[in-house]
Amino acid sequence: MVDLTTNFAGIELASPVLLASGTCGYGRELEPFLDLDAIGGIVTKTITPEPRSGNEPPRIVETPAGMLNAIGLQNPGLEGFIRDKWPYLAELNTVVVVNIAAPTAELHGEMAASLDRLEGIAGLEINISSPNMRDGGMLFGCSARASAAVVEAVRRSTDLPVIAKLTPNVTDIAEIAQAVEGAGAHGISLINTLVGMAVDIETRRPVLANVTGGLSGPAIRPVALAMVWKVRQAVSVPIMGIGGIASADDALQFLLAGASAVQIGTATFTNPMVGVTVVEGIRAYCERHGVSPASGLVGSLQL
Repeated sequence: MVDLTTNFAGIELASPVLLASGTCGYGRELEPFLDLDAIGGIVTKTITPEPRSGNEPPRIVETPAGMLNAIGLQNPGLEGFIRDKWPYLAELNTVVVVNIAAPTAELHGEMAASLDRLEGIAGLEINISSPNMRDGGMLFGCSARASAAVVEAVRRSTDLPVIAKLTPNVTDIAEIAQAVEGAGAHGISLINTLVGMAVDIETRRPVLANVTGGLSGPAIRPVALAMVWKVRQAVSVPIMGIGGIASADDALQFLLAGASAVQIGTATFTNPMVGVTVVEGIRAYCERHGVSPASGLVGSLQL
């Protein structure tokens, strides 16, 4: 039997496979299709301080080898999450990481303090790809200084493991990664979506009401993999690989490149069971190659 257990930033995982924020809702949405106990964990849809209705539709469009979304962080807000979503999540027998975003570093800290009081949260993933209202709407994740400020505010407010989710839409991803590590992040998630756009040539209008959206799916996997590899050389904290993973082969590439765990996102829209398939595929690979524990694969890329 292959040992698939993984310790990611102090979070004990039954396997290195989680479902990514924004693609598995709050767990209950996938309950009819997937035994959540069979995967390493889930990352909740992003929670903000106040409820958000999100952007106007159309908000999703399929693209070659991927998907564009401009949902706009629709969510019930912090109080709504604690009241309506957490009771279900607290009963799950799998790890639950809560993803948060806010318009200021201080509000990130306040959210972390509120969530710290809940029993059972495994860790917090900070969506620093959200706009920083004090810097005119620039994404926190596009600035090393702003990214570090958010991590510092959250670290001051909680003893939970803190994972910074970085945007790829920057000049030097390693610089941002080093900044959040220096600020105390226990781990890093790579990557969030790339900025993309689609146009309806008959109407000569953008397909998305928001004009641009976040590109995800297999189209971004090579970019995500390269960024994981680059950041692995720059930091010592563990990395969660995200971006276009749809099979065990995909996940294994991220592990070999230096990710300690992976998240599956867009692929769940076409196959809600994909998480279990990936777990079993990693197990079969390890058996075939005589690797146990599976964590022995991490960073074993041969150059």
